[in-house]
Parts: sequence; C-alpha cells; structure tokens
Amino acid sequence: MRTLTADDVVIGAALPGLTIDLTPTLVVSTALATMDFTPVHHDVEIARAQGSTDIFLNILTTMGLVERYVTDWTGPAALIRRIDVKLGVPAYAGDRLSLSGAVVGREEEGFRAEVRGRVSLGDHATAMVTFTLP
Repeated sequence: MRTLTADDVVIGAALPGLTIDLTPTLVVSTALATMDFTPVHHDVEIARAQGSTDIFLNILTTMGLVERYVTDWTGPAALIRRIDVKLGVPAYAGDRLSLSGAVVGREEEGFRAEVRGRVSLGDHATAMVTFTLP
C-alpha cells in the first residue's frame, strides 16, 4: 500500500467515503478489545434499562474508526499527531456508520482533516485529525 506524500494532498480535497455496518459483534468485540467492560456496550438489557435503544459504540472504538478512516486514505506511513473528537448521537448496534471528510488545512503540525461520522439519528462524531506525511 502506498502512502501519500505532502505533494499529493490538496486543501479542500474530499476523502473517499467509508461505511461500516455496526453489527452487535463489532460493538461488543471492540468494547472488549479496548477493555471497556461497561455493560451498555455489550448487554442489551442493561443498555435498555438505562434508557438506550440498544448497545452502542464506546468512545475508544469511535476514535479508532476515525483514525482508521484517515489512515486508509493516507497510507501506512502517515503519522497521526492529534485527534479531537466531539461525540453526538449514539451509534447503536444494527445501524450503519458513514464516514466522510475533507482536508481543511495545513499548518506547522501537519495537515488537518475534518471527519464526520453519521448514523441514522444524525452526527455520531465530528473530528479534526492532524497528520503528517513522509
């Protein structure tokens, strides 16, 4: 897999979209992989008892998916310097997460890409990702 270079990146360029089906297995396994044993991420009955529709993604999984989205586009040698994420609506099991983004600037720290993750209820996450390229 090729990594982009700084000369390949155009400010304003859109990143290709990515859609991820949020299966119950994905929601549970990623919560457990991040050592988040909070029941709302793996126990439907407890999640519903606390007012949720279903189990939902944890923040570490959301951050990982945002990072994956950017590095799938940049290539493996890119270095993520910073991710600022604002959570919105929950991303429930059975829904679909659609990621989109664009390069919005370049500064001393590197390039900045704005990323949006949407589910059927609206924006699950909005993020600013700063990365450098070789």
